[in-house]
Amino acid sequence: MTTPADQPLLSVRNLVKDFGDGAGGSRLKAKTPVVHAVADVSFDLVRGEVLSLVGESGCGKSTTGRCILRLVEPTSGSVLFEGEDVTTKSEREMRAVRKNMQIVFQDPFSSLHPRRRIRDIVAEPLIIHGMSRADAHAAVPALLERVSLAPQEATKYPHEFSGGQRQRIGIARALSLEPKLLILDEPVSALDVSIQAGVLRLLEELRDELDLTYLFIAHDLSVVRHISNRTAVMYLGKIVELGRVEEVFEHPTHPYTKALLSAAPIPDPRVESSRERIVLTGDVPSPSNPPSGCQFHTRCWRAEERCTVEPPLLIDHGGGHMAACHFPLETSVLIRDSSGQADAAWARRQQ
Repeated sequence: MTTPADQPLLSVRNLVKDFGDGAGGSRLKAKTPVVHAVADVSFDLVRGEVLSLVGESGCGKSTTGRCILRLVEPTSGSVLFEGEDVTTKSEREMRAVRKNMQIVFQDPFSSLHPRRRIRDIVAEPLIIHGMSRADAHAAVPALLERVSLAPQEATKYPHEFSGGQRQRIGIARALSLEPKLLILDEPVSALDVSIQAGVLRLLEELRDELDLTYLFIAHDLSVVRHISNRTAVMYLGKIVELGRVEEVFEHPTHPYTKALLSAAPIPDPRVESSRERIVLTGDVPSPSNPPSGCQFHTRCWRAEERCTVEPPLLIDHGGGHMAACHFPLETSVLIRDSSGQADAAWARRQQ
């Protein structure tokens, strides 16, 4: 499959993932609540881009990545890769699709089989896709060199490597099939800070050399700002803000995004001591019983009655900077009510 220049490599539309079925209630089986992990998520990813999904733990960003690969089956919605909807494909057809979409997992310790040698771990995708074992093993040294590991390391076991080295092995395994898209699920969050920079630098080099596209899932905003072209902020399974990373970081439009940014430390002590801090009140609501209207209204300092009953739409506030908020922090767009009438009172609301 090939993608025209004006067509996104990946298009996610109205993606929903619910866990649990609400069944039970008998003496032997308690009722299972339905958890709305991903709730109507849509975005595009163009070739060569790095799009980051960010948000608090439990916001649905990792589940979104797994639904795209169908490691977790979506409840509804569509995932178009190179124009074809992968949610309608059989498991056999998905094997061919996954050759072009690979994932690097968060935990470099549990994602590698502890009883298999590195050569077998890295060669496994090649063997699954029809290459002979001898040819697959012959390809391993070049893959290890590509991620800055010595070829002679191939005979070792995972426990003989550091966390950063194990993550490089996971990257080598993902690269073995020459994919077009990598889903990077918190790839550096389990690593020491001193090791993170090396892995991030490797990912940037591989992106340039191999023309890769990344969906980068993370909660560390400093990492997101460093590696991303665009970022999407998620809250309770929904995207609440989406735009170019410099726009989102410098001019956040959604109150939740501003609160996230205010919690991220800045290495300059003078700036850190003088900047505004926003402390959100209350706990994150349960995804099994999300609030009505805007799901963030229970913790938002700008919430009004409209927020409790009317879910905000994700609208473009200019230049592709999108936010789902009735009372955005800064916008020149007229916010329209449910009847479609412009509400001039909320135009250009300032921080």
